[in-house]
Amino acid sequence: MNTPQGLGELNVDLNIDNGDFITFYGDSGAGKTTLLRILAGLTNPEQGYIEFDGQVWFDSQKNVNLPTGQRKVGFVFQDCTLFPHMTVRENLRFALTPKASVDIVDKWLDVMDLKGFENQRSVNLSGGQKQRVALARALVNEPKMLLLDEPLSALDIDLRLKLQDEIVSIYQKTKIMTILVSHDISEVFKLSGKIFIIEKGKIVKSGSPQEVFVNNNLSGKFKFTGEIIEIIKEGVVNIVSVRIGNNITRVVATDEEIAGLGIASKVMVATKAFNPIILRCEKCDSS
Repeated sequence: MNTPQGLGELNVDLNIDNGDFITFYGDSGAGKTTLLRILAGLTNPEQGYIEFDGQVWFDSQKNVNLPTGQRKVGFVFQDCTLFPHMTVRENLRFALTPKASVDIVDKWLDVMDLKGFENQRSVNLSGGQKQRVALARALVNEPKMLLLDEPLSALDIDLRLKLQDEIVSIYQKTKIMTILVSHDISEVFKLSGKIFIIEKGKIVKSGSPQEVFVNNNLSGKFKFTGEIIEIIKEGVVNIVSVRIGNNITRVVATDEEIAGLGIASKVMVATKAFNPIILRCEKCDSS
């Protein structure tokens, strides 16, 4: 698949299983958002082929280009793109297809914990509430594919973690194919089953977050600060995944060593007798 001139070169050849939750990860300008827009039918490639669930969406050789409205795609943008002077309910009803039942709006108001806010104008909502409305609006027509373009990047850590949980819950209930664009490795690790690293319009690496990011050759003397993104209980010990910059390191820790620590806790990973250990870090920088 090649993008139009002016958007940069994008050569992508990939297969995604229906029902997967995947992430496109890479630097700004790598082509992640452009790829989402192509899937949604908002940007047309110069040439390529897209087929989903047995239906051809785009075929440059046969001059096939299915309109966005016929692709059954929900899209959540980074900036919400709500109609500011419409109420929450009006924003959701506006997104409905002509044949859809208006009752579906109440379902998603309930799922996204928006009951009580349905008559408020979106301009008066908090950032987290706006993103809930945007997510509900993307899902109100029950699409077969959900595209998420860094939808949580502007939120504070508490809201981001809460909405991540809600996205996981929705995915587990619907098993809708979900494609996320994110710069946040901890978010990728928490949400995705598979990740595609994109550099300069090409996929350079793919696999599970553990396969792509985790350094399995941890050794030597070091002292780095990071952020806990996952804790897995394994018998009498814990496997703690810590994000250090753009890498993920796993450390074995006892219950006592991680007492009081949780997801998003800032820690220091250091060596003691050549073994990595976790230390509480109250004022360290995890970047």
